[in-house]
Amino acid sequence: MTRTPDRFLDSNVLLYLASSDTRKAAIAETLLQGGGVISVQVLNEIANVARRKMGLSWPELADFLGAVRGLLRVENLTVATHERGLALAERYGLSLYDAMIAAAALEAGCELLLSEDMQHGMDLGGIRVENPFAAS
Repeated sequence: MTRTPDRFLDSNVLLYLASSDTRKAAIAETLLQGGGVISVQVLNEIANVARRKMGLSWPELADFLGAVRGLLRVENLTVATHERGLALAERYGLSLYDAMIAAAALEAGCELLLSEDMQHGMDLGGIRVENPFAAS
């Protein structure tokens, strides 16, 4: 049996769950149901966007985050994650937040990072970036 690589979901992918873009929302829902890994940073980014841009109430936000946490493994952030993120930002020219996402994915042992914000197909020292919304 072929092992499916652990995959890390970026906040931008999960935010489509509450989007009016039905195609991307359906893809995000399928990905969420398939499991994966996120970090506490992903939860924080979702909370920020959901409150500031999407207008979710605190109870709605709590329900949304609870559902996400119930379906995905959540990795804590550490100083090692932070240091690795800084190194990735410098080496690959990533934004600091994208680099921290990539670092968390690497620290979690993932081989695939699903993100709409980074270059599709990019290899970040052992993890491949894939845009799940890119036309096949």
